[in-house]
Amino acid sequence: MKKEMLLVIISFFLISLSTITGVYAIEEKNKTVTISKQEADLTGDGQNETIYLKGVPDQDEKDYLQSIYLEISASNGRTYSLPLESGTKASLQMVDLNHDGLKDIFANVLSSDTEGTVKSYLFTLKNFVRTELTVPEPLEMDAKFKNGYKAEIKLADTGKTYLFDLKERKGYYKKIGFYYRGKLNEPMELTVNTYNNLKPVQIDGQRVGLKGQQTVTGIANADTIAYVESIWYYDRGWKLFKADVKPS
Repeated sequence: MKKEMLLVIISFFLISLSTITGVYAIEEKNKTVTISKQEADLTGDGQNETIYLKGVPDQDEKDYLQSIYLEISASNGRTYSLPLESGTKASLQMVDLNHDGLKDIFANVLSSDTEGTVKSYLFTLKNFVRTELTVPEPLEMDAKFKNGYKAEIKLADTGKTYLFDLKERKGYYKKIGFYYRGKLNEPMELTVNTYNNLKPVQIDGQRVGLKGQQTVTGIANADTIAYVESIWYYDRGWKLFKADVKPS
């Protein structure tokens, strides 16, 4: 009888140990890391909040964060959590973009796609009210190939048209049957990508805005035709300050 009881106790101990080890392994697998930590008065009460940018690394994809979020320890004792999209990298900046005299939270998350696009976020916590502000939408444009190994980009916001000479790619385009004797085999649009970069910049002595960059590509992601840069400032919404298109 004593022998049987001893076996039961040992079995229970081994099962318990296995369960504890399993829980510990899950916790280790989902370990949260602090990517960035900053302090700023976000609410206007004269006291600093502590802002953390945190992420949970993916165990299968080494350079991928499966979960990214902002955690704000406010001076009123509350903690605010703001979820972001997953990605390969994330960054955090404290900057007054809506020009109300208080720092805003600006965060970028780099996606894992081949285009290397970014998802941007802008939050305020004035008077302890969490508000998500929009960031400027990427520029809209009409972009297409033209006869004679050329490309044309027209910006919808400014109405300006830019023409690009692609003769240095003539051999490649001919090889894949894209052009025949300098003429397109069929009408073909270029690919207008979303932002691959969006960051705060000083516009003038008083205003800070955002500068974005988009790529316009041809028959493949590597076939970059142009870089489109736009500068924006906030005035009850985002206004375009300047736009430019440059060859790759």
